[in-house]
Amino acid sequence: MRDMMGMLKQAKEMQAKMQAMQDEIANLEATGTSGGGLVSVTLSGKGVMSALKIDPSLLKEDEAEILEDLIVAAHNEAKTKIEALMAEKTQALTAGLPLPPGFKLPF
Repeated sequence: MRDMMGMLKQAKEMQAKMQAMQDEIANLEATGTSGGGLVSVTLSGKGVMSALKIDPSLLKEDEAEILEDLIVAAHNEAKTKIEALMAEKTQALTAGLPLPPGFKLPF
């Protein structure tokens, strides 16, 4: 019975740590750039775009497709950075836990 109480306590502690980590991740920001810095996109930890900067030299009518591609590339880079930060935070939280390989948190 003691083991069960210990497990419940650990589960509660883990739940509190997970909530704190999710709050911290929500406050993260990452910026991705493309076109040698001509386009930059900033995303929150939840993947919400919070900023978009476009160099004025790209605002030409006949170059819309290039601009669209650069925005997508910058967004994807920022998303990759956020995912890496999230994985790093999750790994730090779950260090020492016997989780199977590939197990992803938060659920």
